[in-house]
Amino acid sequence: MTTTGTTLPELETPALLIDLDALETNLAGMAAVAARAGVRLRPHTKTHKSPEIARMQLQAGAAGITCAKLGEAEVMADAGLDDLLIAYPLVGDRKLRRLRDLMDRARVRVSLDSVEVAEGLGRVGRELGRDVEVLVEVDTGLHRLGRPPGQPTVELVGRVATVPGVEVVGLLTHAGHAYRAHAPEELRRVAEREVLDLVETAELCRRDGISLGEISVGSTPTARIGAFVDGVTEIRPGTYALNDATMMRLGVATEAMAAARVLVTVVARPTDERFVVDAGSKCFTTDNMGSMADWLVVAGRPDLHMDFLSEEHGVGHRAGSDGVRIGERLQVIPSHACACVNMFDVAYGVRDGRLERELPIAGRGRVR
Repeated sequence: MTTTGTTLPELETPALLIDLDALETNLAGMAAVAARAGVRLRPHTKTHKSPEIARMQLQAGAAGITCAKLGEAEVMADAGLDDLLIAYPLVGDRKLRRLRDLMDRARVRVSLDSVEVAEGLGRVGRELGRDVEVLVEVDTGLHRLGRPPGQPTVELVGRVATVPGVEVVGLLTHAGHAYRAHAPEELRRVAEREVLDLVETAELCRRDGISLGEISVGSTPTARIGAFVDGVTEIRPGTYALNDATMMRLGVATEAMAAARVLVTVVARPTDERFVVDAGSKCFTTDNMGSMADWLVVAGRPDLHMDFLSEEHGVGHRAGSDGVRIGERLQVIPSHACACVNMFDVAYGVRDGRLERELPIAGRGRVR
C-alpha cells in the first residue's frame, strides 16, 4: 500500500497520476465560467469516476453532477452525492428497479430520446407516486442519440409529455462532433449552434403548450462558449477536470492543465531512436492512436513522441539529440482521459512531486 509522502521515484509503474494543483485550477476555472455566464455547472463524472473529485467539483461551485450510466450514479449516491442526472436512456426491468431504489435516496433526472424509454420510466414514477423528471435529447450534429432539432423533437416531446409518471423538464444535447473541429472558428460555430438548436426547439414546444425550463448543453470544447449563449441554463463538461492531449490539440487546454498523466518507466532502447515504456493499450486505450502527431504527449519532453501501443508496450521515438535511458521515468498525457482513467483502480493525487493522497476510481467498470 502506498503511503502519503511517497515520492514519484518510489511509485511502481505504470501508475495513474493526478496533479492536484492542476485539478483544482481546472475545477475553479470552469466554475468561474458558469458563474460569469449565470448558468449551472453539472459536470460529467464519467471522466474521473471518483466520488472524491465529484465532491471537489461541488465545493468549487457545481450545482450537481452528471453520470454516464446507472451504475456510476449508484456509486456517487453511495458516497452521499444526491443531485444526479443520468445522461443515458434506461431500458430493462432490472435497471428500472435500480432506478426506483436510487430515487429513494437522491434527486435523479434521466435523459431519453424515445417514447418507449419514457413508458418504462413512467412505470417507476407511478410506483413512487411522483413523476420522473426527464430531458429529451436532441441531435445537434453528433448523430448518436436524439432526433434532429425543430419539429422532429417537438413531436417527440409532445408524445413523451403524455406518458403518465414522467415530466419533461427540458432539452439536452452533447456536441461531441466538436472534437473533430480543425479551427477555433469551427469550434465556436458548433458551440453556438448547439445552444441555438435547443433554444429554438424549446420555443416551438412552448408554442405547442409545453414549457421547458432546462436547456442543458456542453462538452468540454464547447462549454466555455455555449455557456454565454442566451437561453442555456446548464453546462455539463467532463474532461475539463483532468484534460488530455485531445483538449490540448483543440486549444482548450495547455500541458500545465493536463492533470491526468500515466507515470511510466522506459524498459527498452532497441535502437538509438526507439524507446519502449511499460504501459500500452491496457493503460492508455487505443483512442486516437496515430490519428494526430501528438496523440499522446510526453510531458516536458517535446523531443519524445509516442508511435504506437500494443497491450503492454508503448513504443516511441526521439526526435532530438537528448536520448532516454532504461529505467528513466516519464509522464505521458493520454489522448482520452475518460477512457484512460477507467483502466485503473486507483489514481495518485500528487503535489510538488509527492503523493498527497490516493483517489480510488470507485466508478471504474460501472457500465451497467
